[in-house]
Amino acid sequence: MNKVYPDAASALAGIVQDGQTIAVGGFGLCGIPEALIGALRDSGVTGLTAISNNAGVDGFGLGQLLTTRQIKKMIASYVGENKEFARQYLAGELELEFTPQGTLAEKLRAGGAGIPAFFTKTGVGTIVADGKEIREFDGEQYVMERSLVADVSLVKAYMADRAGNLIFRKTARNFNPNVAMAGKVTIVEVEKLVEIGEIDPDQVHTPGIFVHRIVVNATPEKRIEQRTVRSAE
Repeated sequence: MNKVYPDAASALAGIVQDGQTIAVGGFGLCGIPEALIGALRDSGVTGLTAISNNAGVDGFGLGQLLTTRQIKKMIASYVGENKEFARQYLAGELELEFTPQGTLAEKLRAGGAGIPAFFTKTGVGTIVADGKEIREFDGEQYVMERSLVADVSLVKAYMADRAGNLIFRKTARNFNPNVAMAGKVTIVEVEKLVEIGEIDPDQVHTPGIFVHRIVVNATPEKRIEQRTVRSAE
């Protein structure tokens, strides 16, 4: 089966639909699938539930889909860099499910592993635990968290072979492996595509069994979310 598509739009064609749950890799703007997010915006699908650590920034990353009102709900752990996000949420135009960062990562990993729920101490005694089952283990209270499975996962990796075996680069790995696991259909954007056998099996971060479609974006912008430098002396 050929997993490689000529561009991001064709990789999404026939897959994305209104009302879907879309999981997107990245941490801030690091390791986001820029071309796939742009193609998702251009597809015009609406009513999306987006699972991502954050919502990008105004006009870039998932912030583009907030501008076009394609996202109705965010499941995220941090949203402080996006003024449009805050405006929509405070105006009651956007639903938000706040999830602690480590819990979000585990919800995605567990969903990909076929584990429907798990217990964690994180959030006990806070609004995070409101409406959720609390159980005691060894004298300590734990909150039950349901795992996450996405209709479509959009992932950024540095390298893939044609079978979809992935290598991520440094901190750009972040949520991407868990997002890749959690998707019923996983579409991956890579900077470099190699032939099967060119990646050492011991170097594979995510095996190709989790990957359904691949698109090459050799020159992503890789915008810096916040840049702080010393003043010139």
